[in-house]
Amino acid sequence: MATRQADLGATPTSDPVKRIAHWSAASQDHGAMPFVVVDKQAARLYVFDAKARLQADTAVLIGSALGDLSVPGIGQKAIADVRPEERTTPAGRFNGKLGRNLTGEDVVWVDYDAAVSMHRVRAHQPAERRLQRLASETIEDNRISYGCINVPAEFFDAHLLPVFSAQAAAIYVLPDQLTLEQVFGSLP
Repeated sequence: MATRQADLGATPTSDPVKRIAHWSAASQDHGAMPFVVVDKQAARLYVFDAKARLQADTAVLIGSALGDLSVPGIGQKAIADVRPEERTTPAGRFNGKLGRNLTGEDVVWVDYDAAVSMHRVRAHQPAERRLQRLASETIEDNRISYGCINVPAEFFDAHLLPVFSAQAAAIYVLPDQLTLEQVFGSLP
């Protein structure tokens, strides 16, 4: 019997994205539910259906600081008290769930205790140029958030809301500095 693999179609992806997607498909780690892979090094997000077929991908904005762990207690801090070096997007496997933030906006919680979510990009401060950063050809300028994964609004509405409105789903956030094995354990 052949090992089940993810179907990435013709979409270019990094080797770590391929490894995690194929591993999730073969092991059924995603529990036969849709899943999301966030490649921090490429600042991209990939949405897969329950059969591990790639449905869509997009550029994202991520935490401004390099790192793969959340600072203990970070979710209890006021946003103004989060130091620049603490603004990491944590790596790991998370059970994402649709919810609301303190202002009532719908978000997908990645790590509720660390206050990390996937949400529509907020372009409230023009000096941050968040929409331009998403549209740029480079990934160097995609590090600006406090740790949340900022997604284009249209993509969030078209691809994430339908997935997470129906159920929880696995979210794999790939590491910046640690190896895949250090974050996810033994992988083929």
